[in-house]
Amino acid sequence: MPQDVLLSFSRDEYADRIERVRVSMEDAGIDVMIATDPSNMAWLTGYDGWSFYVHQAVIVFASGNPIWWGRNMDAAGAMRTVWMDEDRIVGYPDNLVQSPDRHPMQHLAELLIDMGFGKSTIGVEMENYYFSAAAHAALRATMEQARLYDATNLVNWCRIVKSETEIGFIRRAARISDGLHAHVLEMIEPGVRKCDLVAEIYRTAIRGAEDEDGPYGGDYPAIVPMLPTGVDASAPHLTWDDRQLRGGEGTFFELSGCYRRYHAPLSRTVYLGTPPDIWYRAEEAVLAGIEAALDQSRPGNTCHDVWYAFTRALNAHGFTKESRMGYSIGLSYPPDWGERTMSFRKDDMTVLQAGMTYHLMPAIWLDDWGLEISETVLVTDTGSQTLCETPRKLFVKP
Repeated sequence: MPQDVLLSFSRDEYADRIERVRVSMEDAGIDVMIATDPSNMAWLTGYDGWSFYVHQAVIVFASGNPIWWGRNMDAAGAMRTVWMDEDRIVGYPDNLVQSPDRHPMQHLAELLIDMGFGKSTIGVEMENYYFSAAAHAALRATMEQARLYDATNLVNWCRIVKSETEIGFIRRAARISDGLHAHVLEMIEPGVRKCDLVAEIYRTAIRGAEDEDGPYGGDYPAIVPMLPTGVDASAPHLTWDDRQLRGGEGTFFELSGCYRRYHAPLSRTVYLGTPPDIWYRAEEAVLAGIEAALDQSRPGNTCHDVWYAFTRALNAHGFTKESRMGYSIGLSYPPDWGERTMSFRKDDMTVLQAGMTYHLMPAIWLDDWGLEISETVLVTDTGSQTLCETPRKLFVKP
């Protein structure tokens, strides 16, 4: 590793992460793990680059340092960001990029065969945005004597309990999230174009925030700003356009600050004008649900326990929610800031541990409007803590 590479974490922390993955690999009977999720690649090695539109991976073995594998031109980025030495960085030629005749995974398969793993059990992330059907087919065709094992989320589950450094990064992201919502509340009024609001959201996100150690910059979030208005707010994942905001409508803002790829999602809803009474009743229901969920959010309880407490409180106020009401968050790349591990719903019996972080997302979307009030939550030794400081309420701006 070049001496001037600035790692986000200590070498000891990276070594601990590799060991955790090796334990999971051994439990699953895996000899070699191919991690193609850029979040997992970053968590394992520190690699950080916008290169996940081509095939790349970090390869973890039962012993020895992992290998970063990717496009030749991106190997230079690996040399600038990973903790391993240059001999553990392997690039493939550019004529394999988006080639109709040969797939980059053939190159990786040949590399593994040359290293003596041609008959081994190879873990791959089958259910992943970045591992395509063609990639799997190329590996299978080239490594005919190997066993390809579905190791989806094996590395993700190793990431679920955060270190103190990771929690510090999420706290920094939370300060940025607070700044985003504060700026939205300053700007929003009838006549403001949504695209202008989003421009300011991005400006604020990238400029970052400040804590006791001084100012720090932000990173691009894994999800773009969500801010549907009126009837559009009945759908959870609409973005923005260039139309002007109008009085008599509500808009929810689902945003997240990002610091060194760590996120702290936060949603709030703003109504321009005087909301109908149903809005206040929905606010009361959601806030009661959040309090009930936080009360059950402690080590030893399950995701089901938190879901049940929230659902019971929400139903008592005359509202229902069919979708999950939370999910694990931390380090991530587009298109999702979730870790794709635990979900807060009826059938998830994951036991909470201190150091877990999640997005408590108790939004309700009705036929012609929607309300989002959410929190980023840290599970502590004795309970839980919300990491953002924006007031938890429906905001009304005349």
